[in-house]
Amino acid sequence: MGIKSDIQIAQENKMQEIKDVAKKAGIDEKHLEYYGRYKAKIDYGLFDEDKNSPKGKLVLVTAITPTPAGEGKTTTTVGLADGMNSLGTNTMVAVREPSLGPVFGIKGGAAGGGYAQVVPMEDINLHFTGDMHAIGAANNLLAAMLDNHIQQGNALGIDIKKITWKRCVDMNDRQLRNVVNGLGGVMQGVPREDGFDITVASEIMAILCLSKNISDLKEKLGNIIIGYDYEDKPVTARQLKAEGAMAALLKDALKPNLVQTLEHNPVLVHGGPFANIAHGCNSVIATMMALKIADYVITEAGFAADLGAEKFLDIKCRMAGLKPAAVVVVATVRALKHHGGCQKEQLNKEDLVALEKGLPNLLQHVDNMKNVYGLPVVVAINAFPTDTRAELDLVEKKCNELGVNVALSEVWEKGGAGGVELAKEVIRLCDEESEFSFSYDIDDSIDVKIENIAKKIYHADGVYFTPKAKKSMEKLKELGFDNVPVCIAKTQYSFSDNPKLLGAPKDFRITIRDMKISAGAGFIVAYAGDIMTMPGLPKVPAAEKIDVDETGKITGLF
Repeated sequence: MGIKSDIQIAQENKMQEIKDVAKKAGIDEKHLEYYGRYKAKIDYGLFDEDKNSPKGKLVLVTAITPTPAGEGKTTTTVGLADGMNSLGTNTMVAVREPSLGPVFGIKGGAAGGGYAQVVPMEDINLHFTGDMHAIGAANNLLAAMLDNHIQQGNALGIDIKKITWKRCVDMNDRQLRNVVNGLGGVMQGVPREDGFDITVASEIMAILCLSKNISDLKEKLGNIIIGYDYEDKPVTARQLKAEGAMAALLKDALKPNLVQTLEHNPVLVHGGPFANIAHGCNSVIATMMALKIADYVITEAGFAADLGAEKFLDIKCRMAGLKPAAVVVVATVRALKHHGGCQKEQLNKEDLVALEKGLPNLLQHVDNMKNVYGLPVVVAINAFPTDTRAELDLVEKKCNELGVNVALSEVWEKGGAGGVELAKEVIRLCDEESEFSFSYDIDDSIDVKIENIAKKIYHADGVYFTPKAKKSMEKLKELGFDNVPVCIAKTQYSFSDNPKLLGAPKDFRITIRDMKISAGAGFIVAYAGDIMTMPGLPKVPAAEKIDVDETGKITGLF
């Protein structure tokens, strides 16, 4: 019998009813809003009870720079939590929601893998509880109200050549990156250039993820800058009187979603992926709720530590007042060999030379977490059957030289039992004292913030700002937005802005081609290199393998 697919393993699992999972987590049924038998939203009224309850310890799972060989960040997150619960701790997972674009595009499902998954896997990977659709609806309501305002006389004097708000759709569709709309005559709107982002790159997603409650959500929505008027002054969603209706569309989406692991441990799935083009973290409200309920909370951030972890620490933790107790950096021997120049078809063979050449990628991420942010770190090696003892020993030796332990994670194959070694090290690290700090000061100028990230985290020589970026930066300073965090949109495949520079490249500069303010979310987005906020489908989309039979059983989602 061959190896079972992720979806086969998930479908063979007998799930507990979600009310029982909630009871196990200590969540009163009165706070549950059921979406069938196996999914529920948790009402944010839970926060109002027992406000003085102790907070749990937060553990961030991040990873090395992604490769085609795979890393297994979500798989490790889920398996670690199962492993910690098997040791008798009260541990909860708080992870991000998958996006339909990548699910049907390049990767299939995104709810963990093997015997370390979140279920119901198919639901989570598809429409789930409708949060993504609500975000898209709120985004596009604002776009519709903006264009209607212009059509109805444009009392605010919005300059159609200076509109910054885009429409969005939760699908990889490069055809929509740049469009012209409003064609067809006077009654069909005002013709203008427009474009679409993927929903997870929408500022609405960031706002939902960073809002502490419904009032905070509404305030942030009102602050969104949709463009500029003829006097070059910003125009906000509040001026269009859109924030109330947008908040109404999002009121249920703001509530975290409760599901379970294959071992029936509680998981909150809430918030957006894509830390290469957005802030890419689980929502503040879900993380805070989990910390209120559990003694340990395992969360993850998108892509590698130079993207997801940096944004988690410099943006989310700063805004929400969070401090991680420990960081797990996930790697595979296969991925490290890829960074060392080993060809994909040779990854199953022992290659200590390629491994040693690729190890600096891991070591740089580890060094950043430990020495830039001041956090206790453990390296989790996501095990493959082809890993040799000599290869594993080399990884351990190099990490030990940095004062960091390595734990073999076998959660894909063994579930929680394969994560016990890692769990014990995480529990030990959580008891260590640490001095958490950010990679930049919030009062630094915009260019200094970006340079700090580039030099400290990417290990670049410096930053080149294009004339367009310099102009945008001056405009943001003029508008008073120089004291907010920075979210750098950059390729996930390299520390640099060139996806072909693998490992830990040296002697490079980051090019910032433009920047904009996400005034609602409360950060500046700086675009590095050729990064797109609307991905396309590959030559052979994952959608080609996804199907459903006459009984409703889905196949092909990994």
